Amino acid sequence: MENNELLSLLCATAQGDKHAFSRLYQKTSGKLFAISFNMLSNRAHAEEALQDAFIKVWHNASEYNASKGTVISWMISIIRYRSLDLLRYYKVRKEEPLAEEQQDIHTIDVNYDENTKLVNCIEQLEPQQKHAIHLAYYKGLSHRELVNHIDTPLGTVKSWIRRGLIQLQRCLTI
Repeated sequence: MENNELLSLLCATAQGDKHAFSRLYQKTSGKLFAISFNMLSNRAHAEEALQDAFIKVWHNASEYNASKGTVISWMISIIRYRSLDLLRYYKVRKEEPLAEEQQDIHTIDVNYDENTKLVNCIEQLEPQQKHAIHLAYYKGLSHRELVNHIDTPLGTVKSWIRRGLIQLQRCLTI
């Protein structure tokens, strides 16, 4: 997806252009639905999150700030936060019994195109950082839930996430 095209559609949406909003939906809804479905593991809830996210996009299109990221990253943050809200509301967590299954934290699937810069940067993280970030940002676990899930002290979990995010930020801006 070309950011300039999405930016043009978003700007037109901010002016109340329903046709532009429809085209924006057509171009981004598949990716946003996939992100929501990955987090919620429930089609109906993912559809609800997608609908709520696009209502927010329609009402808040004029608030988009290009200096804070691309249009698609802005929209991904909207769907992600809405999905997290629904996770908490419905208490539909897709728990992974990692300790029992002895899942290899080196092989966590982030469900992104293998050639994206994000995947390349994530692969450079230390295994603990990668694991904590995956559970927090892709599965929606809070810090407290992470502590219980991976049986690690809160300060350690927060440090892994903070250092991992700093490393990702550096990697993505190179």
